[in-house]
Amino acid sequence: MIALGADHGGYAIKEAVKAYLQREGIPYKDFGTNSEESVDYAIYAARVAHSIVSGECEKGILCCGTGIGISMAANKVKGIRAAVCTNEFCAEMTRRHNDANVLAMGGRVIDEAMAVKLADIFLHTPFDGGRHARRVGQITALENGEDLK
Repeated sequence: MIALGADHGGYAIKEAVKAYLQREGIPYKDFGTNSEESVDYAIYAARVAHSIVSGECEKGILCCGTGIGISMAANKVKGIRAAVCTNEFCAEMTRRHNDANVLAMGGRVIDEAMAVKLADIFLHTPFDGGRHARRVGQITALENGEDLK
């Protein structure tokens, strides 16, 4: 299950991604927002992030005006690795090398077609593991307050 969330600035691209998920038969849960009326992005970031760490959803897609604020908020939740992506290479590499579990995008940065393309890449690219698993483990260690040596 894919968790979706957006503020007003990311609403249009969230809706485009939602339509793509419906066409592809990919299960999702939409945590809102449901219009372009101004809302606070941290609320939607938290809903999506908590659905992932609880196991309700496998991955998430978050959208705001730039993708930056909503990713920063999501990354405050232990266990979340949210990455802002604006191109295909970043969407692929954040999965392959960082095992990101949340894709963040900006509705004022990319258009709906690019949002769908990035979502497709993000959802279908596996984590490479290997040396990258050690590095992702270091992110988790930092999150747990451990000192890296």
